[in-house]
Amino acid sequence: QVKLVESGGDSVQAGGSLTLSCVVSGHAYCMAWFRQVPGKEREGVAGIDSDGNTHYAYAAKGRFTISQDKAKNTLYLQMNSLKPEDTAMYYCAALDLSCTVSSGMGGANEYNYWGQGTQVTVSS
Repeated sequence: QVKLVESGGDSVQAGGSLTLSCVVSGHAYCMAWFRQVPGKEREGVAGIDSDGNTHYAYAAKGRFTISQDKAKNTLYLQMNSLKPEDTAMYYCAALDLSCTVSSGMGGANEYNYWGQGTQVTVSS
């Protein structure tokens, strides 16, 4: 059983930065950040596995950084140079089966645990 609790969402201006946090209870082999806007499918942003491999969606490359602090059982998403199109509900996700993100982070249906989400709003 894995429990995920996100925080850090906020309203910021374009060009600003935010760091999302996800406190993890339990063990997961792969973890990821997804985002979703109303009427659209949940899309992957970034993923990380237990070996430290990372994978970024095209929209996140060069602006976002996923990391984990195992001592604090916390997953982070550092987001820089935010754009209005980054506005979404951001979700932390975990998979407790053996996995890797070295060839991709997989789709939302591959993760079996989810947090409640944290809202990020970027204004122009």
